[in-house]
Amino acid sequence: MSPLLGFLAVVVFFTAILVAYLTKQFQKENLNYLSINQMNSVNTKVKTIEKEKVVAETLNGRFAMLGLIAAIGAYLTTGQIIPGFV
Repeated sequence: MSPLLGFLAVVVFFTAILVAYLTKQFQKENLNYLSINQMNSVNTKVKTIEKEKVVAETLNGRFAMLGLIAAIGAYLTTGQIIPGFV
C-alpha cells in the first residue's frame, strides 16, 4: 500500500467517526430542544421556531466547519486549496 493511499484511508476513517459522533450529538440536542420547547409553550406565548429550521442550520454549520478544516488540511499538505487545480 502506498503512503498516500494509507493517509487517505486514515482521513476517511476519522471523517466517518467524526460524522457518526456529530450525528449522535445532534440527535441528543434535538431531543433536548423538543422537551424545552414543549415546556415553554405551555406557560407563555413565545414565538416558536420550526424544528426543521433548527436542524438544517445546525447541520449546515457543522458541515461548513468540516469543509473549512478540510481546506486547511489540503493547504497544509499540498500548498493548494484545491489540490491539482492550478
